[in-house]
Amino acid sequence: MAKVAWIGLGVMGYPMAGHLKAGGHEVTVYNRTAARAAKWKKQHGGKVAKTPREAAKGAEMVFCCVGNDDDLRSVVLGKDGAFAGMSKGTVFIDNTTASADVARELYATAKAKGIGFIDAPVSGGQAGAENGVLTVMCGGIQKDFKRAKPVIDCYAQSCVLLGKAGSGQLTKMVNQLCIAGVVQGLAEGLNFGMRAGLDMEKVLSVISKGAAQSWQMENRGSTMVKGEFDFGFAVDWMRKDLGICFDEANRNGARLPIAAVVDQFYAHVQRRGGKRWDTSSLIEPLMQD
Repeated sequence: MAKVAWIGLGVMGYPMAGHLKAGGHEVTVYNRTAARAAKWKKQHGGKVAKTPREAAKGAEMVFCCVGNDDDLRSVVLGKDGAFAGMSKGTVFIDNTTASADVARELYATAKAKGIGFIDAPVSGGQAGAENGVLTVMCGGIQKDFKRAKPVIDCYAQSCVLLGKAGSGQLTKMVNQLCIAGVVQGLAEGLNFGMRAGLDMEKVLSVISKGAAQSWQMENRGSTMVKGEFDFGFAVDWMRKDLGICFDEANRNGARLPIAAVVDQFYAHVQRRGGKRWDTSSLIEPLMQD
């Protein structure tokens, strides 16, 4: 069992940290909103720290799951940041979906301090976090990954080291690009079927057994038909992730024509009041227009 710190108790981090505690690890948490950290402690036990530095002090591993690059730097760097409280030989595991640039930056900073760093974004959504079945995509060196993996496994069904620092974030970009195209295709197909007067539950039961099958179809098809979107991975966050993809593509020369179009469809959903709707809400404008 390990002594760990957890920074960031959002919709993903809150249950993920809970799985570490349930797995027998000694967990100290930090969250920007202190009331949420107090709620976590009441539910799971453990300890609450007032700063990331305090949370990280004495920890063998420090986990983080926050919003974006700026949020990440704010809790890692500086006199009250996690790195200031970490000792040589410890490992920082970042579950934030952020840029590959910030992963490389923090890896270099950590290395200079004698600290290990793994960029480890996740896929599987809120349900995956709550059920402890996330897919974790890691970048870093084998030594640090080998130490971190048994602890990561508390909330993961799959955890793979994909290459050097930044590789986890790059793989998450591939993941998000694939999702964007699949959800738009599913939205158009389901809307077409509804307008054709088909029984869409029967349609889904049939086509989900064939080549059209996907995680999105299995987990979002029925709710898309019902027009239910008040759950899951928010459109705001998906657009943030796609923005990271576009920035990286501008550097590596990849063409993303479909993703660019889908991003604008998500912008349309935002204008319709769907900023916090699930990403499957791409069907909503089609159902109304």
